[in-house]
Amino acid sequence: MDIKINPGTLKGSLEAISSKSELHRMLICAAFADRATEILASGSAYDGNHALPNDILATISCLTVLGAHCEVLPGRIIVIPADTHKQWEQAPLLDCRESGSTFRFLLPIAAAVCGKAFFRGSGRLPERPIAELSEALKAHGVSFSSDRLPFSISGHPSGGVYEIPGNISSQYLTGLLLMLPLLREQAQIHLTTTLASSGYIDITTQVMSAFGVHVYQKDGAWQLKEQTAYQSPVQIPAGGDWSNTAAFLTASMLREGNEIRCRSLLLNSAQGDRNLLRFLEDFGAGISAGPDGLRTAAGILHGTSVDIDATPDLLPYLAIAACAAQGKSVFYNAARLRLKESDRIDSTAAMIRNLGGEVETESDKVIVFGHGRLSGGTVDAMNDHRIVMSAAIAASICEEPVVIRGAEAVNKSYPTFFEDFAALKGDCHVL
Repeated sequence: MDIKINPGTLKGSLEAISSKSELHRMLICAAFADRATEILASGSAYDGNHALPNDILATISCLTVLGAHCEVLPGRIIVIPADTHKQWEQAPLLDCRESGSTFRFLLPIAAAVCGKAFFRGSGRLPERPIAELSEALKAHGVSFSSDRLPFSISGHPSGGVYEIPGNISSQYLTGLLLMLPLLREQAQIHLTTTLASSGYIDITTQVMSAFGVHVYQKDGAWQLKEQTAYQSPVQIPAGGDWSNTAAFLTASMLREGNEIRCRSLLLNSAQGDRNLLRFLEDFGAGISAGPDGLRTAAGILHGTSVDIDATPDLLPYLAIAACAAQGKSVFYNAARLRLKESDRIDSTAAMIRNLGGEVETESDKVIVFGHGRLSGGTVDAMNDHRIVMSAAIAASICEEPVVIRGAEAVNKSYPTFFEDFAALKGDCHVL
């Protein structure tokens, strides 16, 4: 799907869709809890008339294969848990599609619950890192038929000490943490490096705590306070998604006349991408919060420097903010972005160049030279949902229209993005 967006202002208010990060974890904990759980979800993608994000659909599909039942209703998802004592005669097939979270979270869990499974994926997922997680599982009795997708696994993981690096993907640690209550023996996880994107682990431990499982660190190792099983809270709300709503919060500060208020975002959220507000303030944007939501506003925008390591999903949006500013902006510690849905350093730079901006890249940096405006042009989304959304909001500072090739990639995390964009008086058309 190709979309054309004409330059113009964006005005109005919207309800942030529920956090994809929180939903993945809530669905998994609920799927192996002691009774049914009602997960409350917000935003247009959860009003009962639209498809859910593809990544969430992938997790729901895999949990269904593992024996859980998920019923999606307007504003809520009902999860009936799986039978964790079932004897599996055949290996279940888990199609993770393009979802790295689904894959890395459910790999250890399927091993613990089933003792066997077959995994496959699509897009760039087979190329994304998994070796360190699979090696940790191999060290505890799990066999793999191949080093990359598709592959089968066999063997229930044992207890003991799991060693894994923390600087490649926080999803490794999350997957192992989610597995701990399902193991037959006690275990702990030791990180061999510093932890990157620690905010995602905060989300994991908060959700696990809501399901009665409490994680703590002792002598550098992660473990359970006691070997307890998941216990349903009966009902649990998913917070608004800072990663996706970041597109509209950024759009609101790109130019005078953009006025967007975003509701259902918690300022004390465990989501690390709430730091977007601090980054936008560093560019010179104004921030206001009230009963009708959060709003950012254009100011005298200037270049800045951002350590992007802990918030990699924000780079494409912040790069557009840098284009709206005057002067040089540097985004550093960005090496892990080369392992996302696209090589997000190269795809972000290509987007800016194709829209008439000035940008340079290094192995772990993106350097943007802002001139306050862009000319417009055609952007290849590179099958990356973040590139789609950032290119769309870039139209606010373009002189000519923006055409996005492969805009359907947005369905990975925000399938109603363009409906919300249009509701904010954005001028967009499918070509």
